[in-house]
Amino acid sequence: MSNIPKGLVQIYTGEGKGKTTAALGLTIRAVGHGFRVYIIQFMKGKGGYGEIEGLKRLYPECQHEHFGAPGWVHKGENIEEHILEVRKAFIRAQEIILSEEWDIVILDEILNALWFNLIPEIEVLELLSKKPTPVELVLTGRNASQNLIDRADLVTEMVKRKHPYEQGIMARLGIEY
Repeated sequence: MSNIPKGLVQIYTGEGKGKTTAALGLTIRAVGHGFRVYIIQFMKGKGGYGEIEGLKRLYPECQHEHFGAPGWVHKGENIEEHILEVRKAFIRAQEIILSEEWDIVILDEILNALWFNLIPEIEVLELLSKKPTPVELVLTGRNASQNLIDRADLVTEMVKRKHPYEQGIMARLGIEY
C-alpha cells in the first residue's frame, strides 16, 4: 500500500542551480516519513557525484541507478552510446513506475535527455498518462517543454541570477557535485 493516495507530477527545471538538489531534498523528507523513493539519473556518466554516495546511506528506503555514457552530449550530435544509455534508463524507469512498489520516482535529468533529442517526448508523455495514481513522479533538468509543463501538477523553475562560474569558480566537490 502506498503512502500517497494521489501522486502528482512535479517538474524542477530552468537554467539555475538546484534542480537535482530540490529532488534530493524531497527524497530526504520522504524517507524520513517512511516513504520509498527510487531515483533514476539520466546522462550522469559514471563518476564522481557525491549524491550517489549519500543516497547509499538511505538504502533500502531509497534506491538509485544512474545511466550515462562518458563525455558531453552536444545538441544535434546524437551519439549512439548516449541514446542507448537513455533508452536503458527509460526502460528501467517504466518498470519502476509501473511496479507501484515505490511512493516517489525521480527521473533526474530526463528533461535534458529530451532537449538533446535522445528520447522522443511522446514516450515520456505516454508514460505520464500510464503513471499509477499512488506514484509521485518528479522530472528534473533544463528546458522543460510546454507539453510537459502543461501536463505537470507542480512546476518550479530555477532562475539563475548569479553563478560562481561567471567569476571563474569551477564546480566544487561536495557543493556542485
